[in-house]
Amino acid sequence: MKVATYRADGVPVFGVVTGDGVVTMNDRLKHRYASLRQAIADGALDEMRQEAKYARPDLPLSGLQFLPVIPLPGKTLCVGINYQSHAAEQGAGGAAKPNIFTKFPDVLVGHDGEMLRPKASIELDYEGELVVIMGRGGRAIKQQHALDYVAGYTCGCDGSVRDFIKSSLITGKNFPATAPVGPWMVTADEIPDPSKLTLMTRLNGQEVQRSGVDMLIYSVPALIEYCSAFTPLAPGDIIFTGTPDGIGAKRTPPLWMKDGDTIEVEISSIGTLRARVADER
Repeated sequence: MKVATYRADGVPVFGVVTGDGVVTMNDRLKHRYASLRQAIADGALDEMRQEAKYARPDLPLSGLQFLPVIPLPGKTLCVGINYQSHAAEQGAGGAAKPNIFTKFPDVLVGHDGEMLRPKASIELDYEGELVVIMGRGGRAIKQQHALDYVAGYTCGCDGSVRDFIKSSLITGKNFPATAPVGPWMVTADEIPDPSKLTLMTRLNGQEVQRSGVDMLIYSVPALIEYCSAFTPLAPGDIIFTGTPDGIGAKRTPPLWMKDGDTIEVEISSIGTLRARVADER
């Protein structure tokens, strides 16, 4: 099942993607859940599946104003240099433990939204990533059980402002509207093994990254175990799992995103996330 968050008549709602449309769930679930995050937390995904089974779409996907799948996650955790190929292009070896950083809520952008190049820099880089959305809360979750805690998966682009990263990772990763996420979440029952997925990033239609998710240094279960060791994970929390090689900073000359560009992240079995790059006004 594919589930998304979007605006209908100017109001944030959530629903199930069916064919070329969406079945909005807020009314059908009698407004018991204010958001997809709350619906996930209360275990409503099966109810949503049943409600959408024979329903006609309320709105077409064409022209839909998507929001981030989880607009206000309690935590957004990200891991740096987590593909073997990316470690090699950075001249780095495998880290003894995952290098975790966080993102602020205003960094996230919905599918087909604007990804802002900040006034403070021209060095806006792309990082296509698989994003994990937690379905159950937990602390000290063991790897062998970790996938049981996942609600689903989506696509993400971890926009990175490279000159700021040189002095501070947290600043270079937290400019507003630099991390598109979406277009929807595919529930975990349809992706029993995320390591079998393939990720591709395209800039203006040209492929710039491609890798199997099996090339992660720390797998999805390993990341869940590690993150839940130092902080409680909650339903709706999201984890950016890292990017493969091919980033703009390591090209000659560097390939920075600019106003008018289109960035796409496609992941097999999930779909394609797209955003338009625009200069910060």
